[in-house]
Amino acid sequence: MTKLGQKRTSKKKPLNKKSKRSIPSLKDKVWVVFSKYIRRRDCLATTGSIEYGECISCGTNKPFSELDAGHFVPKHNGNLFSEHGVNAQCQSCNRYHSGMPLEYQDALIEKYGIEETKRLRDENKVIKKFTVSELEELYERYSKLLKELESKK
Repeated sequence: MTKLGQKRTSKKKPLNKKSKRSIPSLKDKVWVVFSKYIRRRDCLATTGSIEYGECISCGTNKPFSELDAGHFVPKHNGNLFSEHGVNAQCQSCNRYHSGMPLEYQDALIEKYGIEETKRLRDENKVIKKFTVSELEELYERYSKLLKELESKK
């Protein structure tokens, strides 16, 4: 109660759930669906199944669960969600052999050509600051694409 016997009204605005989302947590959320999308896409393209895929670096067929979404060049914001610069890669190549960059590059040249491969090399130099709305749009896009691929089981 105030001095005059009136109820105090709160000046706090209700929190918008979207405003509570941080950029890093949204990037993580997008990465989960983007990574699954890339691996399913490449599994389907290389083996005709979404359950097994070929590593872009060594060419070995692996189960989906043993594939990573590996970046051609070390990931930075400019190439974090690059559809051409991120491909299915076995965990051995990606985690223990530094991504096997020469073999990865050769495969990209074969897949996309030399000009696109050069563009991808430069892509990680770009400084990209994502907004909440951009990340939410990416999440929706890759969730939809992933759902479409997984319906092809």
